[in-house]
Amino acid sequence: MRGRRALIAALVLLFGVVGAQAGSEGRGAHTLSPEGLAKVSDYIRNEIATGKFPGAIMLLQQHGKLVYYENFGVRDVATEISMSADTIFRLYSMSKPITSVMAMMLVEEGKLSLDDPVSKYIPAFADMKVGVEKKAEDGKIALALEPLNRPVTIKDLMRHTSGLPYGYYGGGKVRELYADANLFHSNLTNAEFAAKIATLPFVEQPGTMWDYGYSTDILGRVVEVISGKTLLQFEKERLLDPLGMTETAFYVADPTKFPRIAEPMPDDRNISPTTQVRDPRLPLKWESGGGGLVGTIGDYARFAQMLLNGGSYEGRRYLKPETIALMASDHVGPETKIARDQNYYPGGSSGFGLGFAVRTSVPEGTSWPLGEYRWDGVGGTFFFIDPEDDLFGVFMVQTPSQRGRIQLALKTLIYQAMGR
Repeated sequence: MRGRRALIAALVLLFGVVGAQAGSEGRGAHTLSPEGLAKVSDYIRNEIATGKFPGAIMLLQQHGKLVYYENFGVRDVATEISMSADTIFRLYSMSKPITSVMAMMLVEEGKLSLDDPVSKYIPAFADMKVGVEKKAEDGKIALALEPLNRPVTIKDLMRHTSGLPYGYYGGGKVRELYADANLFHSNLTNAEFAAKIATLPFVEQPGTMWDYGYSTDILGRVVEVISGKTLLQFEKERLLDPLGMTETAFYVADPTKFPRIAEPMPDDRNISPTTQVRDPRLPLKWESGGGGLVGTIGDYARFAQMLLNGGSYEGRRYLKPETIALMASDHVGPETKIARDQNYYPGGSSGFGLGFAVRTSVPEGTSWPLGEYRWDGVGGTFFFIDPEDDLFGVFMVQTPSQRGRIQLALKTLIYQAMGR
C-alpha cells in the first residue's frame, strides 16, 4: 500500500486529476475495500496473461482523490513498451459526451435550443425523407420515401432518436444504403460529411426509436456552424485547453508520440466486418464528433471529474449544475413512447440522457446506484460517473472483440469492492 500511495502521488503530479468540490465527502458514499480492488487488478492481469489484450489502465477517483490507479501490461505486443499514463488510446464513442458538452455550452449561451430543427443549421436536412420498405405484388421489396412527421431536432441528435443509423448492423435497405456509402472510410470535412448524410434517407421517423448511429457527428457539424470554428478549434478553446486535456485530438500529429499509441492484439482489429481500428497516425480531415478522438487516461479523468463536480473544475465553470443534471437524466423513458433498437447498448436497467446512458433501475442481485451515467468506445475504453458515491472510473484498453464482456466484469468487481 505504501508503494501504491507513492505511485498515486506521482500520478497526481503528472496529470493532476484532483479537482472535486469541497464538502463532497459528506454524501454517505460507499468505500472501496483494498481486498475488492485487489480482485480488480487480478482480473485485468489474468486477461492479459490469457492473451485477450496487450495492456490496460484502470483509474478510480473518489472525493476528488485517486483511490486506485494501475498500469497493466504493454501498449503493443510488437514493441513491448510498458503501459504508462501518457499512453494514447482511440476513444471512439467516448468522443460523444465531449461533443454533447460542447453543444450544451451553446445551449446555455442561448445560441442553440434542444428543440431547434437540425435544418436551421444544416438546411439540406429539411429535404430528407424516411425510407420505408414495401412489398410489391411480385413479392419484391422496394424502398419508398415518405415525408417526416416532424423535423429532426437537436435533442434527437443528442439522445439518438434522429433516425440516423450507422448501417453496419440491423439489416434492411436503408442500413444497406448507409453501409454502401462507406462513411467510416470517407475522409470528409464535417460539412462534407453532413452533406453526404443528407442525401440518404432516415431509417425511421424522428423521435420514435433509440437507434445508435451518426447523430453525434451531425451534432458536431451544428457546433461548427454556430461557432464558426472547426469542432477541434472550438473544443480546444472552450474545453480541452482550459481543462488541460492537451493530448486529446482527432489524430496524433507529432511522430515522436507514435510509440505512445496503444494497439490491440494483432488478430483483434475488427470494428465491424468491413472496418478495422483506424490508424491515429494518419492525418484526418474528418473531425468525427461521434467517434474520432484519441487521448490519454489523465485527460479523460479531468473531463469526468468536471462532470462529477457539476460542471466546474479547479475554479473554472464549464456548464451549470442544472445542465449536467439535465444531460444525466433519462430522455427515452416509457413516457416518451420511444422504442429501442435491437442492440440498445445502454442495457435494460438504463435509459439514455443527452450524451450518456443513465441507470434508471437497480440490476437484480446488486445495489448499484441509480443515476450513475456512463459511455464507452468500440475500441474497448469506458468511463462511468457515480454521483451517489462521489466516484468516477476510467478504463483504457484497445480490444474491440472483448469490450462488452470486460466492461461488465470490471463494473461488477468495482461495485462488489464497495459492497454494492
